[in-house]
Amino acid sequence: MKKAATASNPSRKHPRPAPANRVHPVVIYPFHQPADLSDLEALYQLVARLDADKQRYARPLTVMDRKTSSAIERHGGSVAFRKDTVAARSDILDAWCVDTCQMWYVGLGAAFERGQAGDVYWLIPGDFNYGTPVGKEVLGGLHDLPEIILELDQDLCIGEITTDHNNPKQLIDTYGTFALLYNWFPAEAAEIRQFTERPRSEFFAIRHGFLRQALNQRWYAYEQTVVLLLEAVFTGKRISRFCVGNISDLPEGRESLASAIQQVERTERVLKSLWRERHQPRAGWFDHYRTLERQSDQVRGAALTLLRNLLG
Repeated sequence: MKKAATASNPSRKHPRPAPANRVHPVVIYPFHQPADLSDLEALYQLVARLDADKQRYARPLTVMDRKTSSAIERHGGSVAFRKDTVAARSDILDAWCVDTCQMWYVGLGAAFERGQAGDVYWLIPGDFNYGTPVGKEVLGGLHDLPEIILELDQDLCIGEITTDHNNPKQLIDTYGTFALLYNWFPAEAAEIRQFTERPRSEFFAIRHGFLRQALNQRWYAYEQTVVLLLEAVFTGKRISRFCVGNISDLPEGRESLASAIQQVERTERVLKSLWRERHQPRAGWFDHYRTLERQSDQVRGAALTLLRNLLG
């Protein structure tokens, strides 16, 4: 297996990528239209700057769920923002989506069809607090995420938000995501943890060749970042990390217990499915699966108990 490389934020300025290798920004518009547009206004100031630099960046693409579009049209309050800001600074791709990861699939697939070998695809989640002073600072350096791939010749770069050990995302990833990963894919989990503490991050950039590989396989409607990381380790791709900063998509920094439970349970479902896909052709796979499933029940139960005590 090819050893993956790591990279934190280099202190030196990243050089501009060659014109032949462009970055394709893909913005994932929030599922629920916010009443306060300050975070989106700050985000689309960045999108406007990207759109203006046509040598370095392809035309930004905004993925918007059809239910969100319908809600905007019904209530009318954000129709002007969609037309005068979102559509003016990016191409809007309206799609019926089940979950955010399906929006990723639609947007990255559409961007891929516009791209070419060597290009980089940059996923930008739209539901973070970009309008705050810290959020605006994050936006000012976020372009380093895809540029790390170009400068260091990487296949996948994961953006890590900065948190303390009591942050809900930290708790879910520690007691849920990684605990389950170590049960189902222990060797791969150990390697992933060398490169990131955020295996479910919504911030990432991916190289054209690796994106082609990912798009042509099963795409999960949730926890797709975990699947991408596992596939990168399975196939010896080069992984790096980027420190995004102290930014949040949690209202008042809090996560409900119900939401945490849902995140742990859907991670387990994805890992079970992925394990079966990789092991069903092998003799004796079912007995091995049942053993891991019993262990997984215990891991999930312990995670939910801890999260109830810490978040409840």
